[in-house]
Amino acid sequence: MAKTKTVYICSNCQSESPKWIGKCPVCNAWNTYEEQLQVNEPVLSRNVVASDKSRPLLLHEIDTNEEHRIDMHDEEFNRVLGGGLVPGSLVLIGGEPGIGKSTLVLQTALRLKDYTILYISGEESAKQLKLRAKRLNYADDGHVYIVCETSLEQLFVHIQNVNPHLIIIDSIQTIYIEGIESSPGSITQVRECTAAVLKYAKKTNTPILLIGHINKEGNIAGPKILEHIVDTVIQFEGDQHDMYRILRSIKNRYGNTSELGIYEMRQDGLREVSNPSELLLTQNHEGLSGIAIASSIEGIRPFLLETQALVSSAAYGTPQRSTVGFDSRRMNMLLAVLEKRAGFKLMQKDVFLNIAGGLKVSDPAIDLSVIAAILSSSLDVAIESDICMAGEVGLSGEIRPVNRIEQRILEAKKLGFNTIIIPYNNFKGLGHKIKQIKMIPVKKVEEAFRELFG
Repeated sequence: MAKTKTVYICSNCQSESPKWIGKCPVCNAWNTYEEQLQVNEPVLSRNVVASDKSRPLLLHEIDTNEEHRIDMHDEEFNRVLGGGLVPGSLVLIGGEPGIGKSTLVLQTALRLKDYTILYISGEESAKQLKLRAKRLNYADDGHVYIVCETSLEQLFVHIQNVNPHLIIIDSIQTIYIEGIESSPGSITQVRECTAAVLKYAKKTNTPILLIGHINKEGNIAGPKILEHIVDTVIQFEGDQHDMYRILRSIKNRYGNTSELGIYEMRQDGLREVSNPSELLLTQNHEGLSGIAIASSIEGIRPFLLETQALVSSAAYGTPQRSTVGFDSRRMNMLLAVLEKRAGFKLMQKDVFLNIAGGLKVSDPAIDLSVIAAILSSSLDVAIESDICMAGEVGLSGEIRPVNRIEQRILEAKKLGFNTIIIPYNNFKGLGHKIKQIKMIPVKKVEEAFRELFG
C-alpha cells in the first residue's frame, strides 16, 4: 500500500519543508507554507503485467480518425473550442466574479436538449439556478439535473446514478476530498480533485466543464498544474459595467488558441455577436479627429476595429503615455518612428490610445491605424470615414506586409468601405481579384500620411 506523510509546501514558489516555517527561504515570502499530505508511491513488484490498454504502439498503428465533437448550439463557443466539445475532454473556464461564467454554461446546458446533463453547484442553491434558468427563457425539457454538493466522493455517487453525457462543476475550488485534511480551494484539494475528475473523464469518455475562480492578479486560482492537467483553458473577459464579453482560449489541445468569441450581456442571458465589426465601429465619426479604422484578424476571424487616440500638450513636466487594449511598449516604439522617420515632434505631448469595444489586440497589422490616429489627433485633422487600413510598421518607417490580406480587404468591402491602405508588397496580384474597393499600396509611413492628410 502507498504510505502518506505530512509536508509543508510554499503556495508562492512550491518549495517543500518538513516543518512549518514563517518565511520561505527560496522566495522570501511570509506565511505561505501550507500543510499537505504527500503520497509515497509503492515500489513496483517484479510480477507486474502490463495491460492491453497501456501496450506501446508504433506510430503507424495509432488511429488518427477525427474525434466526433458535440455541437454546443453556440457559434462563438464552438469557435473557441475548435469546432465543438470533444468527448472525454476537460475544459476549464475562468473569469472575474459576476462576469457571466455560470450564465454561459447554464444557457449552453439548456440548449443541449439531446444530452443528459448533470450540473454540480458548490456555490449556489438549486433555487438560485432555477431563477437564473427562468431569466434565460429556456423551457425545461427534463434533460438537466441539478445537484448542490461539494464532496467529491458524493459527486461520483450522483454521477453514477444519473449517468450523464456532460458534467458541469461550478466551481472546482469548492470541491474537496474527505480524506485530505486541508480546506477546499487549497493547492492539494484543487490538484487532487482535478486529477480525479480527469481520470473519470478519460475513462468514461465523458466531457466535463469546470468553472474556476481567478485571483487578484487575474490568473486562475490554485496551483499552475491545474492548467496543465486540463485539455482546454478558456478565459471569460470583460468589464462588468460594459455589456460586451469576450471568450478567449488560452490553451486548447483540440484547436487554435488565437480564437475568440464575443457576447453581449442582456437581461435574458448572453447573446452571440456574429458580426463584431459592426459592434466595434462607431456609427458616425465623420469630422472627428483621432479615429482610424484598422482591418484586423484574430484566429481565422477578420473584423474591423476602431483605434482612438488623443494627443494634447503635457500639463506636467513628464508627458503621459497610456494605452487600453494595446501594448504600451509597442506604442512607444511607434511614437519613436513618428519622430525619427516622419519628423513629427511628440516628445512634449501626452498620448492616450484606446481600442474601442474593450478588445485586447496583438495583431501587428493595426500599427498603421495606430500612428494614423495619433497623427490625426495631433494635427486635429479627421480621417475620412470610408477609409480603413492594414499594415505593420517597421523601425525604419517601412510598411511591412501582413498575412491574409484578401480576407481583410473583403471584410472592409462587406462593411461599405470605399478605400483601404495596404502594404505595397501585399498589393501584387490583387488588382484583378478584388473589385469595388480602392486599394492604395504604400511603402513608407510618409506615403500613407500623404494619402490620408494631403
